[in-house]
Amino acid sequence: MAKKADNGNGTALVIVESPAKARTISKFLGRGYTVEASIGHVRDLPEGKKDLPEEFKDRSWARLGVDVDNDFTPIYIVPAEKKKQVSKLKGLLKDANALFLATDEDREGEAISWHLEQILKPKVPVHRMVFHEITKEAIENALAHPRQIDEGLVRAQEARRILDRLYGYEVSELLWRKIGSPGGRRLSAGRVQSVAVRIIVERERERREFVSATFWDLLAKFATDKGEEFQAELVSVEGRKIPAGRDFDPATGKLKNAELLQLDELGAQQLVERLRSADFQITGLEVKPFTEKPKAPFTTSTLQQEANRKLGFTARRTMSTAQSLYENGHITYMRTDSTKLAAEAVTAARELVLSEYGKNYLPETPRVHASKEKNAQEAHEAIRPAGHPFELPEALRNQLTPDGFRLFELIWKRTIASQMTDARKRRITITIEGGGAVFQVSGTTIEFEGFLRAYVEGSDDPAAELADKETLLPAVEQGQSVACRDLESISHTTQPPARYTEASLTRKLEQEGIGRPSTYASIIDTIQARDYVFKKGNALVPTWVAFCVVRFLEMHLGKLVDYEFTAQMEDLLDAISRHEQQHVNYLRSFYFGNGQPGLKSTIEEKKESVDIREVARFLIGEPTEGEHTEPVFLRVGRYGPFLEQGERRGSVPDGLAPDEMTLAKALEFIEQGQKAEEPLGEDPETGRPVYIKSGRFGPYVQLGTSDDEEEKPKNASLLKGMTVDDVTLEVALKLLTLPREVGQHPEMNEEIVAHNGRYGPYVKCGSETRSLPAELSPLDVTLEQAIHLLAQPKTRRGRAAPKEPLKTFDASPVTNEPIKLLDGRYGPYVTDGETNASLPRDASPEELTFEQALALLAERAAAGGGRKKKSKKKAAKKKTSTKKTTKKKTAKKKAAKKKSTTKKKSTET
Repeated sequence: MAKKADNGNGTALVIVESPAKARTISKFLGRGYTVEASIGHVRDLPEGKKDLPEEFKDRSWARLGVDVDNDFTPIYIVPAEKKKQVSKLKGLLKDANALFLATDEDREGEAISWHLEQILKPKVPVHRMVFHEITKEAIENALAHPRQIDEGLVRAQEARRILDRLYGYEVSELLWRKIGSPGGRRLSAGRVQSVAVRIIVERERERREFVSATFWDLLAKFATDKGEEFQAELVSVEGRKIPAGRDFDPATGKLKNAELLQLDELGAQQLVERLRSADFQITGLEVKPFTEKPKAPFTTSTLQQEANRKLGFTARRTMSTAQSLYENGHITYMRTDSTKLAAEAVTAARELVLSEYGKNYLPETPRVHASKEKNAQEAHEAIRPAGHPFELPEALRNQLTPDGFRLFELIWKRTIASQMTDARKRRITITIEGGGAVFQVSGTTIEFEGFLRAYVEGSDDPAAELADKETLLPAVEQGQSVACRDLESISHTTQPPARYTEASLTRKLEQEGIGRPSTYASIIDTIQARDYVFKKGNALVPTWVAFCVVRFLEMHLGKLVDYEFTAQMEDLLDAISRHEQQHVNYLRSFYFGNGQPGLKSTIEEKKESVDIREVARFLIGEPTEGEHTEPVFLRVGRYGPFLEQGERRGSVPDGLAPDEMTLAKALEFIEQGQKAEEPLGEDPETGRPVYIKSGRFGPYVQLGTSDDEEEKPKNASLLKGMTVDDVTLEVALKLLTLPREVGQHPEMNEEIVAHNGRYGPYVKCGSETRSLPAELSPLDVTLEQAIHLLAQPKTRRGRAAPKEPLKTFDASPVTNEPIKLLDGRYGPYVTDGETNASLPRDASPEELTFEQALALLAERAAAGGGRKKKSKKKAAKKKTSTKKTTKKKTAKKKAAKKKSTTKKKSTET
């Protein structure tokens, strides 16, 4: 450890990003080193004008936090939550004889080191210390071979940050002006975010425009003379091929090639009858041997994709778990574009192949997987187990969280498999003919498993994955007769292109060269948080607000969401990181223009010229029958999407995918809207009108109108299973009686009340509640039935499971418990099991990092608040005579109790 100190006094200060990383590195450094965390970035652009130093607040560019008139100079500030940590680092540096900046070796890590040097202004020697894994050998090697801060990486990160600020702030403000805040949520735009939303919207457009087609074929069951059965599909009749789904035009549903034979149901059944008496024989037998190579070790992108397919992890969950594995020394750095393995890693993998699987599974020479890496900003090795030799997954099971173990095992298997032999397979295709019809079946057999013994990659296409499974076929010979045991006609309907999942969207972004794999997790989180996208199962579904924003950007700022333009930005950033380009020249051209209008002038022009009314209106269809034949439109308004047909209006229910909004459905919702305008009748007791209305969360009944100044309208939800057509005036009035007094309980002497609750109907008497079974309605449950239910033992029905954390981070260095981001009654907050800290109002839960969570908890704890009380058993005291409590003491107790209650509530605020 040659770089331990530059003189004999003091210790060397080593700064990393996170406390977890600091703890792991401390194990290898020992005495002579102080390891401390910066807790992420220590400086950043101000969030807005209010955070700027006074001297800049009157500048025209103040809201951007970037001096666009002076070579795009960024105005950096130390956020309030980081000031305490910066002071701590300055204090530690006073006693240090050297400073080692050991942040990650990528753009962000390099920028953090640069900012630390700028803030700390060290008077001792400064060394940049980099490594790809946190092992003793790697740390010692990094200490022995430090380098200087790479200005190219710093300028690339700074250019990206400024570019994203200019794009995000300028375009987002234009969206607020023109589209507003549908549903009460402010819109946002981003360099990669907006393109990702466009990709998802384009796929949904394809689904909306898709025209399905139906075709029929036959499935036959054949048997050899030995009784061995196998199935085969019809491929042609009288020389005309039977089509597959790919042979139909998705825009028309018609065959692309008229020469193909499209059977309908009648034609298929007639063919079945004709072939029942036909003789069949084997006319073709093709055997093709082939090999399958193992996949390369994981990059950031392929790890996210595979963890999503195999483990069901979101991109955020994958990266959070991988970060923990890296910081605790179990895997190499998890942000990388490279598929290369270091020589020692190849050796470690080959040793394990030999010991775990045998010499037949080990290639003669090490495998080299070609890397797509073309820049210097990412780590130069794939994601793999750290150290030499690799730890076995089972040896770590008790040390890792369940997520950590599953992800480590995935990485371990992929790494080992990448150094194993090819799998050898055979594909056998049998052709059977008879009666002018040709049937075929293909089967795959594995002759030698090779790398498949260790690892099989997942697939985004379950049908394709099923087709690749091993299929065993009987031994047959050409010319051999076979008996047809069964014939079945089968219908097929072509399907629209599948929606993107997190895995397939990640792959698409990477293929297009858009963004960086390390940012995909935050991008996917952000587009969901902004209500541009919601999940339906594992699929990413765009909202109508996303349709509106994407159309607006395509029409008026098309270059900013152009795939090639966005990818070129990434290439430019790479060139800056390699010292091949100057970032100021590009920023000037992007913002002010260079022969063509730049972002600033374009935004100013669009503020005046754009009419948003047509952008926010989508044609659903034009009815050809009925009383109302005006075109039906969906409009995105201030309060979200709604339907309109002439003067008629209808609500759009939440969770309905855009491709499900057919003309028939739209007319149904508009009809419901009309019923909402016309009362079902009047309440005989009050004379107020009763309506059936449709809201974002479904239909409901309403007594009175919002125009009534004397009394507010009363609403009641429909019971589970009810439809609008079930609701008559009588039913509506019954619903409005809920909660309904059923009668008095003879033993409890309290009123029994029937409710229609969030989790279904139930009865309540005092503190006792019981769910109503499906056959009982809260509208007519009798006193006797309610008493009988309340006499039954209480079951923990449908009680909602505790809310899943929005995020789970590494363990807190204070409590050793995982830090969790939770959605509380008063908003999102973080907790380490003892201390709770609310997120600032302007903070985004989706973008919260482990380091920011630590800082919030530390600040809260330092302020003396938010700590959960642990009850301690008091020692038994000697009994004393009881004295009367004065009114003064009672008042004090009540005040203390009230204060305690308030404090307890504040821990979630």
